[in-house]
Amino acid sequence: QSQLVESGGGLVQPGGSLRLSCTASGFTLDYYAIGWFRQAPGKEREGVSCINFNGEETKYAASVKGRFTISRDDAKNTVYLQMNNLKPEDTGVYFCAAARWYGSNWLSQINGMDFWGKGTLVTVSS
Repeated sequence: QSQLVESGGGLVQPGGSLRLSCTASGFTLDYYAIGWFRQAPGKEREGVSCINFNGEETKYAASVKGRFTISRDDAKNTVYLQMNNLKPEDTGVYFCAAARWYGSNWLSQINGMDFWGKGTLVTVSS
C-alpha cells in the first residue's frame, strides 16, 4: 500500500524549532515533487513549502519564508521541513503531499496531489 507518513509534530514555545519528516512507503519519492500544507482550526488548508524532483527548486509561502527550510533525502525516501522561530500562527495540522508534476502554482493546487499523509499536529504556544 502506497502511503505518506508524517512525524515530528508537537508542542513548542514561540521562537522554538521543530523538524517534520514525511516518509513514503510502497513507492519511491524519486519521481515526485513533495510539499507541505497546513490547516489551522476553522481555516482552509494552505500550501507552506514544496520541493521539486531533484531538490534544486523550492518554494515557500510568504508567511514562512526565511524561517522554514524544506529538503529531501531520496536515499531515505523522506522529505523534511525544518521550522525555526515558530509563531502561534504556525499552529495547525501539517500534511505532506506528493505529485508527479511540478510548476509555479504547485502550492495552490491542493486537488492536484497524488498522495497525502494523514498529518501531524504542530502547536505553538507558551
